[in-house]
Amino acid sequence: MNSLGHGLAPKMKPLSTKRSAIVAALDIGTSKVACLIARLKPRVQQEPLRRRTHAIEILGIGHTRARGIKSGTVIDLAEAEEAVRHAVAAAERMAGVELDSVIASVSAGRLSSELFTATVHVAGPTVTPGDIERVLAAGSRHSLRDGRVVLHSLPIGYALDGARGIRDPRGMLGKRLGVDIHVVTADIAALRNLMLAVEHCHLTVEAMVATPYMAGLAVLADDEADLGAAVIDMGAGTTTIAVFCGGHLVHTDGFAVGGHHVTMDLARGLNANIADVERLKTLHGNVLAGVSDDRDVIPVPGVGVDDREPPHLVSRANLIGIIKPRVEEILEMTRDRLNASPFTADPRGRIILTGGASQLTGVAELATRILGRQVRIGRPLGIAGLPEAAKGAAFAASAGLLVYPQAAHLEHFEPRRTRQVATGTDGYFSRVGRWLRESF
Repeated sequence: MNSLGHGLAPKMKPLSTKRSAIVAALDIGTSKVACLIARLKPRVQQEPLRRRTHAIEILGIGHTRARGIKSGTVIDLAEAEEAVRHAVAAAERMAGVELDSVIASVSAGRLSSELFTATVHVAGPTVTPGDIERVLAAGSRHSLRDGRVVLHSLPIGYALDGARGIRDPRGMLGKRLGVDIHVVTADIAALRNLMLAVEHCHLTVEAMVATPYMAGLAVLADDEADLGAAVIDMGAGTTTIAVFCGGHLVHTDGFAVGGHHVTMDLARGLNANIADVERLKTLHGNVLAGVSDDRDVIPVPGVGVDDREPPHLVSRANLIGIIKPRVEEILEMTRDRLNASPFTADPRGRIILTGGASQLTGVAELATRILGRQVRIGRPLGIAGLPEAAKGAAFAASAGLLVYPQAAHLEHFEPRRTRQVATGTDGYFSRVGRWLRESF
């Protein structure tokens, strides 16, 4: 865990566009731990996923109920380690391989975004890779914060002699090269114990990546990422947000309320066991009222009731009356976070929901009303060999971990002792808004 001590999450080597590779994804969430092993093969770029350089074929998958995890944070190391072992072992048996490293997701640690701007003098008449490296190092130098870990450091736009919106300045004429870098950070305490649980299973963490970013990589078509979209990953313990524009991740956020809070509301409201109401939520959960809800009744076993006694009956209307307020609260909190993000500058941007909590019947319709945007449920795209149970929104982030190696080359992590010539001083949101306006 030496890299975390320097404020940087582990970074994986860029994936060669001409070579195949076997990669392993480990998604440690509040409700489940999932391990996916896949073979990545070079492919010809094609619509609608033209940025993907490799085809993804699932070799093995294993998942188990999460233990020792709350809101994405390890609260019992031994139980979390055991859950990781079970999921990894099941995936290894199915794939017929033995893992030594994994790409791990991060949903805890108060994910947040910052935008850093830097400018350097171009050494020669044209911009060279060395000039780009210097300006990226200048922008990254000030991204480190006490108690925070850098998960992602993504250049989202270059400027050359004041001309903005440049995607690749190499070989261009100019004297001053600038860059805007989007940095995603998380609390170091949450990441340390997450990494420790994995390392106790004799695995190396090859990279740690933000869950909503991974969900976006899995479910967004390239045109959606270009035109502007927000991916809302509604997990069991956390709801996390990723905003994309111009093909770049430009903002992340999150809060510790999710589908498990719906389950706990049901357990208290119906005086039932948590396991029973979780099943009840999965089979009968709904946020849309119907004309027959008062007449439709659902059997609910009580807490501590003798098995010989019949369960008590609850109307569907009563069930909706407990579920809907909590889901509305989650969506309203999401709306407030989006309104305080660069996404508010694009009223036509659409919203894609992922995560297990998004699979409740009627969530997309309720989200459309509360968020005032086009909303759809996102499912993993372009992943061959996924079992039917893993093709839904609950496994979007897990699948995105397998897409990430194809995007790892976009990141800049290594801090350099390079003198920073100039940095922006205005606020994060205003600078992102300015970048969006001037680049598109």
